Amino acid sequence: MRVLLIRHGETPLNVAGVLDAVVPGPGLTDLGRQQAAALPRALAGEPVDEVRCSSMVRTCETAEPLARDRGLRPVLLDGVQEIEAGALQGRDDRAAIGRYLTTVHAWSDGSLAPRIPGGPDGREFLARFDAALARLDAERRTAGLHGAVAVVTHSAAIRVWCARRARNLPADFSARQPLANTAVVAVEGSADDGWIITDWAGSPVAAPPSRGADPMGEPLADLD
Repeated sequence: MRVLLIRHGETPLNVAGVLDAVVPGPGLTDLGRQQAAALPRALAGEPVDEVRCSSMVRTCETAEPLARDRGLRPVLLDGVQEIEAGALQGRDDRAAIGRYLTTVHAWSDGSLAPRIPGGPDGREFLARFDAALARLDAERRTAGLHGAVAVVTHSAAIRVWCARRARNLPADFSARQPLANTAVVAVEGSADDGWIITDWAGSPVAAPPSRGADPMGEPLADLD
């Protein structure tokens, strides 16, 4: 299965630097809508035959232009929403952002026991994201779909899942890479066969992408 993991477009809370992981969350900014509108051209070479999104408003709005361009409709994929911020939700201070990113970075490094205050630990997050992709794979096999599936999801979720599940990433790569709004990570494989990253935000995996700025998209190094 070829999966295009796409970060949603810009939101007002990205701009404000606020930790935001509560469903349904805000919609896109004007820039975010422009970013979403650019996805069909950016993915013109991809044979996308299905568009999925998380349960959050920002992913659904990001998915709409691509789905419309392919004559499809976005379909909810439960389980790929952002990593919950728990008691840190809505905060924009350095301590809260540092606690959130330190925790998810630990998961990326393989230490899954740390828990976001009032939120999940690494095992719980990976279990729900894995289950979502396994369900998606089974549904696509049943439907006889063989193209790429676009899954519009969230930065921390993409980076942590790739860090723990991709077989070809260098140590600590995805945990320390920013992922700009509407950036795409191409993944191939299955739960049974394993997963590999074929492209990270338009660059070979060995070439890190440019830096981000907002707390849900920036690398932990910015808070060291």
